[in-house]
Amino acid sequence: MYSLTDLGLYLLIYSFLGWVVEAGYYAVTRRQFCNRGVLSLPLILAYGVTFDLLILVLPTLAGHHILSFLAVMVAASVVESIAEHFFCRVGPKIEWRAERSRLLVGTGKGLLASMSVAAVYYVVYLIIHPVLMAGVVLMPELLKRVMVIAVLVLMALDFSAVFYAVRTGDASRYERRQAVGKQGKLAAWIYNMVWKRLQKAYPGMRQADGQGQGTDTFAKGLCWDKLVWVFLTSALLGDVIETFWCGLVDGQWMNRSSVLYGPFSFVWGLGAVVLTVTLQRLADKNDRYVFAAGFVIGGTYEYMCSVFTELVFGTVFWDYSEMPLNIGGRTNVLFCFFWGVLAVVWIKVIYPPMSKAIESVPPLVGKITTWIVLVFMVCNALLTSAAMLRYSIRAVDPEPNSAFEQFLDRQFNDERMEKHWPNMIVTDGK
Repeated sequence: MYSLTDLGLYLLIYSFLGWVVEAGYYAVTRRQFCNRGVLSLPLILAYGVTFDLLILVLPTLAGHHILSFLAVMVAASVVESIAEHFFCRVGPKIEWRAERSRLLVGTGKGLLASMSVAAVYYVVYLIIHPVLMAGVVLMPELLKRVMVIAVLVLMALDFSAVFYAVRTGDASRYERRQAVGKQGKLAAWIYNMVWKRLQKAYPGMRQADGQGQGTDTFAKGLCWDKLVWVFLTSALLGDVIETFWCGLVDGQWMNRSSVLYGPFSFVWGLGAVVLTVTLQRLADKNDRYVFAAGFVIGGTYEYMCSVFTELVFGTVFWDYSEMPLNIGGRTNVLFCFFWGVLAVVWIKVIYPPMSKAIESVPPLVGKITTWIVLVFMVCNALLTSAAMLRYSIRAVDPEPNSAFEQFLDRQFNDERMEKHWPNMIVTDGK
């Protein structure tokens, strides 16, 4: 099992290796070196995030090469699609012209491109990752922790600088500043430095016309404010649907929430966000394309959620081992079919009116409410994660080692946790 420090280190290693590949590709094809990442650091996080997912999920599919390859293809495509969306929206008015593509931005544009990229990832995982893993295992734990924390702090500062530069202007403003030779304080220097690098790396980038959030419309387009409400609404509806499904089909009325406070299923909420971001480009396509994409992406997403909760929290919340055509007990073909149907209904029927309803909220009220909800859900998720981890650890180490663990033992004891999640199974043998 990988520790959080190991996952952080692999995130940095593969983000750097991905940056090397893209910089090298650009240097060979354009005969010019430039930083092809969003950050000023030599890191492209989409690669690191994808490999972190793969090193967690692929061991559970050992021996199933077709399923492994399919998981690689979906993970790479979805992460790249979300990363592209994030880069477009961080402005929030950035778009590209014809030369917008990074090396892997085509993952999701066609089956051949997705398979080619997946093949590269899979080969790296099978051949290069074992060598890197041997090196990581030999490194002192303290050194790994210091490296990860130091680079994460630098990444936070780096992202803040990029965020400031892109949020406070656009490429045309940078060009005007250059034309008049305007220099000045630190903020102006950061602004110019970031835009100079971004224009060099993405020569087709410009400010989008009418794609950003207007002053009179809340959450216009597929922006982060809207995704927060898509997540919240879907998490609530998902919890209600699961509760009634279990009550009517299995005769068991039980809590299906993912958190301690409120009826919210994070699996449904995050699933809705993933489907929205990745399938929006298929909204005008035939239903069969949306169904096929939802079938694969939804099934893979459910499988990864099961792996994540088991490895991180040591708990299992669902097990389909007794159902036919199941995949490791984590998902099954029937539920993949349901994901496909849900994708069509979501993209074609539910999301369009939901989007309009969200945009009808007054801008000031929407902004304030969004931040209140976001802070509440983040705190709720962090407290729930801590309570779950403590619940798993109490089986082997019942004595609290800190005041916070005493608080968790007092407020969220075994009886309360088991009553809240009656189907939760601790995988360490409890």
